Amino acid sequence: MAPGNGSFVTQFILMGLTDQPDLHLPLFFLFLGMYTVTVTGNLNLIILILLNSHLHTPMYFFLFNLSFIDLCYSSVFTPKMLINLSKKNIISYMGCMTQQFFFFLFFFFVISEIYVLISMASDRYVAVCNPLLHNVVMSPKVCSRLMFGSSLGSYLMAFSGAMAHTGCMLRLTFCDASNINHYFCDIHPLLQLSSTSTFINELVVFFVAGINIIVPNIAIFVFYGLIFSNIFHISSTEGRSKALSTCSSHIIAVSLFFGSMSFMYLKPSSAGSMDDRRISSVFCTNVVAMMNPLIYSFRNKDVKTALRKTVDGIQF
Repeated sequence: MAPGNGSFVTQFILMGLTDQPDLHLPLFFLFLGMYTVTVTGNLNLIILILLNSHLHTPMYFFLFNLSFIDLCYSSVFTPKMLINLSKKNIISYMGCMTQQFFFFLFFFFVISEIYVLISMASDRYVAVCNPLLHNVVMSPKVCSRLMFGSSLGSYLMAFSGAMAHTGCMLRLTFCDASNINHYFCDIHPLLQLSSTSTFINELVVFFVAGINIIVPNIAIFVFYGLIFSNIFHISSTEGRSKALSTCSSHIIAVSLFFGSMSFMYLKPSSAGSMDDRRISSVFCTNVVAMMNPLIYSFRNKDVKTALRKTVDGIQF
């Protein structure tokens, strides 16, 4: 019997990450290794920041929250992808719609990361442009308010986006094709299966993604425009180099995150192949979350010093 929205499809087949059986086992161990590095790296950063008092500063407060968010959102789909990697999986129509709803709630973590990156940009701005007032301007109370406001805003944006998108998805009709060329009910491969117009759905996706990608990018560009303007007025080469080094890790993290998100969601469903979208999805949910702790660990003397002290302090 067809679902209530008039669709003739009662279930979908998730085709998985690849249709080449020889790649299933290597990909499983590859992504298992990546997920292990992601969990280990982010947990280590969280523990180091908690245990070392000299890391209780605004920068590491935001980094603590960034690591926690990366740990959460990488765990939403990666375990499911590992379980389903080597077989085709059948999911019911309502199960797919439910997954769509929770996929947009997954954006709670994504949007939270966006606001954390903006907060980190503001912290870098104060650290470079007003170093003497840094601890006063970015006090623990201010940092806590920034995180509380961003968490509340993230939840409201994610929930409203989930409701709007799921409502638009339920009005679509799916007839003959039921194979979803992905490892979960992602937005664009599902839209390509619809036999009715998906214009409104794509407009909702573009609107929600645009607000949460373009607007934060503008805010971060403004902060870094002010930062670079201040750096160019520093007379000494050593001073300019030190100021740039305080921002380099954050710039790399922002570029990786927003680059992958833009490639994934700021394109219509007809543009590009599903292989490209699957790669960008894997990159967004796995690689970015894995790279952040590596970027902030290898390029940060304070973190490496804290790690050595923590390891030396462990009594066997």
